[in-house]
Amino acid sequence: MKMAYYPGCVAQESGKELDMAVRWVARAIGLELVEFPAFTCCGSAFVDEANQTLNVALNARNLALAEGAGLDLLTICSTCQGMLSLANRRLEEPTMKARIDGVLSPLGIQYRGTTKVRHLLDVLVTDVGAERLRGMVRRPLSGLKVGAFYGCHLLRPQAEVGSESAEEPHAFEDLLSALGASPVFYRGRVMCCGFPIQFVKPETASRIGGRQIVDARNHGAEAMATPCPLCHISLDGFQNQAAKAVGERLDMPVFHLPQLVGLALGATPEELGLDRHLVSVEPALAKVAGSAAPP
Repeated sequence: MKMAYYPGCVAQESGKELDMAVRWVARAIGLELVEFPAFTCCGSAFVDEANQTLNVALNARNLALAEGAGLDLLTICSTCQGMLSLANRRLEEPTMKARIDGVLSPLGIQYRGTTKVRHLLDVLVTDVGAERLRGMVRRPLSGLKVGAFYGCHLLRPQAEVGSESAEEPHAFEDLLSALGASPVFYRGRVMCCGFPIQFVKPETASRIGGRQIVDARNHGAEAMATPCPLCHISLDGFQNQAAKAVGERLDMPVFHLPQLVGLALGATPEELGLDRHLVSVEPALAKVAGSAAPP
């Protein structure tokens, strides 16, 4: 399988461990990542609020680059997934399509609307499949209770992004089960992490993130995992502030989705960049059966 790799902004800078883990997992499952240095930011929902046409144009350009190579586009960020999928849907409207064609024409770019946007979670669950993943596991995550945290834009708006149920999704939990972990179901797994307002109302954002962590912990989670690097920033990077906001000690390890997959398939913590997290993942690693992958 070959796909256009859209890492998004965070995985190229502050969250380089995500990119490291994606590349390791891609090699393990036989996924060829085709890189496009000319890809630009998806707008991260902020541009969309200020100028919808500009946001659609930004994403249409990215989609057109993948289309020109005859490839579907792989995302590793819930927010990128949402923005790119929304652009595809909005371009079905003739008025918007004509407007965006006019914006892209001076660049010598035309987008015909044929690029499919796929998140890594969907590729793992749908294309690789639970049974094949089970057979590839070298370090079962048995003994580890994990609360999945989906992120807003992977699920909503459901009709536009074409997601599974926005209220009761199960793809991430199915994946966790295939890796040997025990998935934890809790209400906060489909709620906001607080990131969109982290730099406007930081106390409110931290309280939101803290509540989701507390909810996961109260339902038995010993670690959390997310398919969105922005959620990871909120839940891991700002966890100290979240603890203060909710008045509780949290100490919740938070993994990127491909880090847990890579860990189960035999990658070392170093190969997955686990030492880059602000909240130590060592307590979670200690619970994983077989702390070292067999030869």
